[in-house]
Amino acid sequence: MPNPSKILVTSAAGRIGRDAVAFLIEAGHEVRAMVHRRDDRAAELGRMGAEVVVGNLLDYRDVETAMQGVDRAFHIPPFTPHLLHNTMLVCLAAQAARLESLVLLSGWNPSPEHPSMLTREHWIANNVARWMPDVAVIHLNPGIFAFPYLLTTPITRKLGVLTLPFGDGANAPVAERDIARCAAALLDNPQRYAGTSWRPTGPALLTGTDVAAVLTQVFGRPVRYRPISFRMFSKAARAMGFPDFDSHHLRHYAEELANGAFAIGAPTDHVARLTGRPAESFATTAERYARDVTRLAPNVRDASLPGAVGFMLRMLLTPAPDLRQLDSFEGHARLASPRGGHQNPRWQAAAAEGRLLLEDGPAPAPKALAAR
Repeated sequence: MPNPSKILVTSAAGRIGRDAVAFLIEAGHEVRAMVHRRDDRAAELGRMGAEVVVGNLLDYRDVETAMQGVDRAFHIPPFTPHLLHNTMLVCLAAQAARLESLVLLSGWNPSPEHPSMLTREHWIANNVARWMPDVAVIHLNPGIFAFPYLLTTPITRKLGVLTLPFGDGANAPVAERDIARCAAALLDNPQRYAGTSWRPTGPALLTGTDVAAVLTQVFGRPVRYRPISFRMFSKAARAMGFPDFDSHHLRHYAEELANGAFAIGAPTDHVARLTGRPAESFATTAERYARDVTRLAPNVRDASLPGAVGFMLRMLLTPAPDLRQLDSFEGHARLASPRGGHQNPRWQAAAAEGRLLLEDGPAPAPKALAAR
């Protein structure tokens, strides 16, 4: 490790944040973990050796306090309303604190025309963050993670049916642990990676049928893939305890995936190049979640056959959210003619070149650094 530093990780109690804290501590860094409240997850971070601070990412005073005495930061914008507001507060505080670098987690599909306002806000934040005069920004922009494919693990494992709204689309689902590992590697040597953009993926493109074949081996029983409508998926998400806000945006990602957007430029070798280790296989990720289904979703607790059947009944009885009414989340920011990645030639051209779509030109290509 070049230089031990004090590093802030925001949203540290989440899947990616928790692993990032662990990897950074393991690498010898001092870590400050910012969480929204003190709970069992925050206590776990403290036991790892992190300094745990409680704060609101939408309150500049809390963000500014969390940045004091910090050298570098990994910002994980929460999947909630006001993402742009939150990320700009983080950038303002980072600039005021004269941080060396900020690793900013985004997504693979942001564009100014995207039908999801949250995703458009990612695109705006990615661009404006680069305006900080004294803080080097590094973009970490994975696509759809592995865990959405595994949300129904108790049902799939007991009943042998994998239901997803992804049609026949392919994706290279990445483990959250690998995203965290990449963030830790970038924060280890940020001077080398300043201004670059990285898209960690899993090692292989997988369709729903391919995922079912993997789960057949992992669970030791036949698993069949059955594509379902997003409306049915949103019922399951509600039953699992996810807010309707998530479904409002994920429906657009599901449509992009089904139409091939997330297969463009995938898989990448970015996990191996950054960490020195190959990307985790989907089977390994599935095995980990199968051992502890409580990590999947708020209301997923019982992995028994009665629990799986009970959840299936609860899902069927859960009313679906009105997806048209959910457009109210967008307010006056709704676009007249939005375009997802599968409809946007400009985004597709950037994706095919392996770069994040940025208005001020592409960040230095990661391969330009490989020879150093």
